[in-house]
Amino acid sequence: MYVFYSFLLFLSLTIYIPLYFVRIKLFRGESLYLKERLRLRLPVKNRQKRSLWIHAVSVGEVLSLQNLIKQIKKKHPDWIIHFSSLTNSGIRMAKEKLIEADNIFFAPFDFARIVKRFFKSLKPDVFILAESEFWPNLLREANRHTKGVILINGRISDRSLKKYTKIRFLIKKILKNINLFLVQTEKDKESLKKIGVNSSQVEVAGNLKTEVNLPLLNNDELLKLKRSLSIAEGKKVVIAGSTRKGEEEKLLDAYTKAREIKGDILLILAPRHPQRTDEIEKICQNLGFKVIRRTSVLPITEWDVLVLDTIGELPKFYALSDVAFVGGSLIPWGGHNLLEPAFYEKPVFFGPHMENFSFLAEKFIHSGAARVVYKEEDLVRMFLAEEEKNLKEMGNKAKETLDSLQGATEKTIRTVEALMEKP
Repeated sequence: MYVFYSFLLFLSLTIYIPLYFVRIKLFRGESLYLKERLRLRLPVKNRQKRSLWIHAVSVGEVLSLQNLIKQIKKKHPDWIIHFSSLTNSGIRMAKEKLIEADNIFFAPFDFARIVKRFFKSLKPDVFILAESEFWPNLLREANRHTKGVILINGRISDRSLKKYTKIRFLIKKILKNINLFLVQTEKDKESLKKIGVNSSQVEVAGNLKTEVNLPLLNNDELLKLKRSLSIAEGKKVVIAGSTRKGEEEKLLDAYTKAREIKGDILLILAPRHPQRTDEIEKICQNLGFKVIRRTSVLPITEWDVLVLDTIGELPKFYALSDVAFVGGSLIPWGGHNLLEPAFYEKPVFFGPHMENFSFLAEKFIHSGAARVVYKEEDLVRMFLAEEEKNLKEMGNKAKETLDSLQGATEKTIRTVEALMEKP
């Protein structure tokens, strides 16, 4: 199986790398980091100390590990923490946010010989995989070269479950390389059992993303930020975070109708992928809105729609907002993280497609901390934000609900410690 998989991977890369080169190198001017991914330049190591290797795929997973890595280093300052990610944006975010990590590098291409060299060089005691990215050779070599392999913050979406069920005999073989699965919910545990994982290997530890630890902005700091963005006092700010293609039009149509009733509303659009900024600008301009990019706005700029074209700033924009909409939910994508606006006590709105966060979405809805917008009228009411007292109460409940979900970091650290002590 592994030989056949490696052959298919090789064929895929011969097609993908030239396309990736055009998109990343020529269009964006970024490096492909092929030397790092092909083992020609190995990460720095320190073999004299105990170490662990944590792997995450992209920005979202990186951010979810901030508190965990910080707490591990606080308790065990002598441990070396190696961290890898697959994407350029994931590495950029890791270098900015994971300041406690000793070694940040690109994950190698998933060929056995390349991966094996990484493990022989780094010699990690434990390999930790975040969420649900199962690379066959990486997991097999991790199982061979470490004391144990842990999946943390595990999540199996309905879409993934359907896919894994079809190839159950293959996925079961790959997952045998993982010693312990720490998952977010009972539903995730049941999903793993359905694809052949022994229930004794699965523990429900909660969601690391619920342990949000973001900078708090006082009133003066918020006022200063608003002034720098040309947000006048008394304006109501609605932010739509992590929006996907097909959602901006729906939001802007509702925004148009809301502004016909009430003119003191401003909209901030934060696309999941900032490279879509040009496309979103054109949509706004075609609808007659004054649109400005975050990187171009000045304290004297007049605008109706601000497009957040930077990475890593979304939390502080949630902090300055009055109402928060979570994207990826008006279309069948599965939704995005609703915890950051909850941290800042904001009323949370999202569409009917929150499958990737179904447990959290239900929890917030049932506690009165969030509402589902099904149609345009619901979006218009969200923009109008007429029930100010109720929205304030929603925001308070959002923070209370978030606080009730704490504990995943402590459980995860205890599990890692037990495996690190294994002879």
